[in-house]
Amino acid sequence: MRLLFLAVLRPHTGNAVTAERLRDHLEAAGHMCVLRDAFDFESPAEIAKLIAAENLEAALALHLYRGGRLLQGHGIPFGVIFGGTDLNEDANHKEKNEVMGKVLEEARFAVAFTEAMKDTAQAQWPHATGKIFVQSQGIATIPNANFNWNTFLQQSEIDQSADNLYVFLVICGLRPVKDPLYLVDAFSEWHQEEPNVYMVIVGPEVDPVFTREVKDRVRRAAGVRLIREMCQEDLHAVVKSCFALVNSSVSEGMSAAILEAMDLEVPVLARNIPGNSAVVEHGVTGLLFSNPQVHQEKGPFLSEAHPHPFAGDRGHSLAEGKAPSDPWSLGLMSAAG
Repeated sequence: MRLLFLAVLRPHTGNAVTAERLRDHLEAAGHMCVLRDAFDFESPAEIAKLIAAENLEAALALHLYRGGRLLQGHGIPFGVIFGGTDLNEDANHKEKNEVMGKVLEEARFAVAFTEAMKDTAQAQWPHATGKIFVQSQGIATIPNANFNWNTFLQQSEIDQSADNLYVFLVICGLRPVKDPLYLVDAFSEWHQEEPNVYMVIVGPEVDPVFTREVKDRVRRAAGVRLIREMCQEDLHAVVKSCFALVNSSVSEGMSAAILEAMDLEVPVLARNIPGNSAVVEHGVTGLLFSNPQVHQEKGPFLSEAHPHPFAGDRGHSLAEGKAPSDPWSLGLMSAAG
């Protein structure tokens, strides 16, 4: 089957990583998948030309508003995948909500990564009940075996001489919804109490205004570092070497970074929001926090007897996903029928 897949492909972001992984999965199942950035198209008319030129038979979009609205009215079946932005931000805007509702009317099926996302979607658009299915993401990590952790620490100006170095990693695009500044003051205070504790923020500069704010705050915060985006293999190597992965987002669909950390058997600290609590079971596969004072949990986390609590088979299995052999292809073929 010849498929069009629309997604937002800003480099080094969770959306791009998820889209590329799904594209690879579809192609491995024998389909020809044309992956395009939704932001490259201004109207459905441009999509119509692409469909005709590539002789495409069906389509898939990651995000209803950003991508799904461009797939309407072309006479080919399509499915949509909910992103966190759809349900946590765009659904709160009347015009966008109406557009997404119309997308769901025409879509053959819709995929939510969690039961919580499905429930939210069905509450917003009751007419779509019956066509929304839950399919968790599956993660495959590929850490660079030649990555030099000590060089990374040196370039990040992290004191390698400290005993029992604890590097907490935040992976996110620099935009307000990811809220990387939420923990900056708390970690800076913690670093001043215990100089072997560091917080490192890694990610692309998505929002220019917010990026300037982040840089200014980090510059003045002891023990906090800001690193530009990295290739996926190197980033996985950093995750594997850090002490814990931290997610402080205001909202999430399903964080790929959390799943990657679980796959690498690295502990996770995540802000207690629906998208995170659907993945992280407090005290079992990670820790959930509701205020910036995460260092109050440092007892279990900095225990020498259990250097990596909560990381293990349970989290690793969750990251692998519980999926049929080829759910995306099954859904698309059903839609095409």
